[in-house]
Amino acid sequence: MRAYKPKDNVQKKPYYTDRFHKVPHVAKEAVESDEVFAADLEAIKAKFEVLDAYIQVGQMVVFIKPQDNYAVLELLRDELEYTQLSEMSAIDFLAEKNSFEVFYQMLSMNKVKRIRIKMNIAKGDTVNSVEPLFRSADWAEREMYDMFGIEANGHPFMKRILMPYDWHDHPLLKTYPLQGDEAASWYEVDKIYGKEARDIIGPELRDTAQVDRYDSERFARLGFEVPKGTEITGNEPKVTQEYQEDGGVFLIKEFKRESSTIIDDPQR
Repeated sequence: MRAYKPKDNVQKKPYYTDRFHKVPHVAKEAVESDEVFAADLEAIKAKFEVLDAYIQVGQMVVFIKPQDNYAVLELLRDELEYTQLSEMSAIDFLAEKNSFEVFYQMLSMNKVKRIRIKMNIAKGDTVNSVEPLFRSADWAEREMYDMFGIEANGHPFMKRILMPYDWHDHPLLKTYPLQGDEAASWYEVDKIYGKEARDIIGPELRDTAQVDRYDSERFARLGFEVPKGTEITGNEPKVTQEYQEDGGVFLIKEFKRESSTIIDDPQR
């Protein structure tokens, strides 16, 4: 058995740390500044406890208790004309708040307004499925379970939707390594060839930031193409290629490599 490796703060360890830049929060506005949102909020407060509410980027954000999610969305659909659930998922705030933040993005075509319902739940807690209210929640709740491990009670088929059913852990947790854990490194090798082939094949390469220009098996060597499996020395001559057939395409100017401009600035 492999030795256990702690997975705390694993996303801070990779060398490409620019991926973890946090954008500052957008300014919040009072709900009273919008008559429609103010009326909607009063209707919600009349039946449920609202923990917080504000307007941000033109939409109202309302925090509720987790046990009220089904009834609140039912109220929005049947009485307040928010008839579309356009998105729902979760955010891992376990390290900062010791909880997940689950959100439901609601849209009213009649009012031309959006409301985002949010709630915080502890790790291991479940939520009420809203699939009976909105069919769009079917796959979204399965994805939330697949990526974060949050189960929706009452869902007709609470199974993974992106990863294999026997996949270990949940990939969008912040404690999940970007390259996958030990189980991910060996998953396909074990499934296709068996564990006895590990020493022969080696672990799966899951570092998407790593590119080996001398790899003729998995890397497209533009301008230095060679037959698959050729041993690369690094001294191959540059190959000039045309990217269109002779004469170009009707009504489209023929693209010539020698007349093109190569942009080196990645921020341009």
